[in-house]
Amino acid sequence: MKLSSLLLPAALLATPALAEHTSNWAVLVCTSRFWFNYRHLANVLSIYRTVKRLGIPDSQIILMLPDDMACNPRNAFPGTVYSNADRAVDLYGDNIEVDYRGYEVTVENFIRLLTDRVGEEMPRSKRLLTDDRSNILVYMTGHGGNEFLKFQDAEEIGAWDLADAFEQMWEKRRYHEILFMIDTCQANTMYSKLYSPNIIATGSSELDQSSYSHHADNDIGVAVIDRYTYYNLEFLESEVKDTSSKKTVGDLFDSYSYEKIHSHAGVRYDLFKGGAEEARSRLVTDFFGNVQNVEVDSGKKGETTNSSFEEEMVKLSRTIAELHRRAEEQEAAERNATASANAKAGAEKKRPRQKKIQPVAKPLTDDNWWTKKIVGATALAGCAALWGLGSYLEGVV
Repeated sequence: MKLSSLLLPAALLATPALAEHTSNWAVLVCTSRFWFNYRHLANVLSIYRTVKRLGIPDSQIILMLPDDMACNPRNAFPGTVYSNADRAVDLYGDNIEVDYRGYEVTVENFIRLLTDRVGEEMPRSKRLLTDDRSNILVYMTGHGGNEFLKFQDAEEIGAWDLADAFEQMWEKRRYHEILFMIDTCQANTMYSKLYSPNIIATGSSELDQSSYSHHADNDIGVAVIDRYTYYNLEFLESEVKDTSSKKTVGDLFDSYSYEKIHSHAGVRYDLFKGGAEEARSRLVTDFFGNVQNVEVDSGKKGETTNSSFEEEMVKLSRTIAELHRRAEEQEAAERNATASANAKAGAEKKRPRQKKIQPVAKPLTDDNWWTKKIVGATALAGCAALWGLGSYLEGVV
């Protein structure tokens, strides 16, 4: 019996002790090229910087940039990208890792990335290696309209395309929960067709509303960030200092206002298990930060059961040890039986066959022959004497 078949029940028993999610990923997509769309690149690099600050490693971030504004000849500050007029923070820096660049940023590649429909030649750095325990932040920015988002002024992704891609991810168990954020004109229409579970969605503007830039840098000569992204970053920088922050997604959404954004930012909770209350209670770091440890769901909100987890692990380790012992004993018994059978078969082959000896009558020698003749004659003489004596006694009487 194989050990894997014995371990299966133990593995099934241990499954409920796992945490709800064990990894956080980010898919950050800018869909615009050309210098005058500088702010879209700054939008996505600002979010990139924030998720890295909160601990998500580059190995779990997919960054898609269709243009390299840092190297554009119009850039007055070569090799840099800024999102604020005071140019305090260079978003480009020296440790940026771009996974899809230039004309690699297409609708097809984006959908293939989400659904993992890529060729074997695709490097791991360009793949979204998530599972059903992964939370994913999907952030998109660019030019859009009613239920579409343009990719590099050459093609469009529709609301139904995005909805179907998320559904494939759910069917293939590629996510636990998704936070979808989009900053574009009429952004809220892009998540209107979503129908897969465990998705929280938010956008910068309603139908027939534009998404506005926040401010421009006169030296750079163009707007450097959009309002919706700017105020998201303001909240994240001021309220979420590190992964220990208890700020929730609801707190983030409550910080939106028309006075700040100049459009009606939207939120969708109905796809989330438990509805608005459950969705709003999710921590911001559940999507923007790295998972530091595994928490065990005790069935009561906010209560941890590290001791129960340890007990379960001890029981599981004992069960595995016992199964190992049984498997080894059974394998040893099978080996001994096989060895005995082989030894017996070998002994039978090596043992010489013994010829059966048939008994043979001994030949009579001359001495034997005369001895038997004398004995026979004596016996006959005795019989004759007895007969004669019997006849004589009969005559006398």
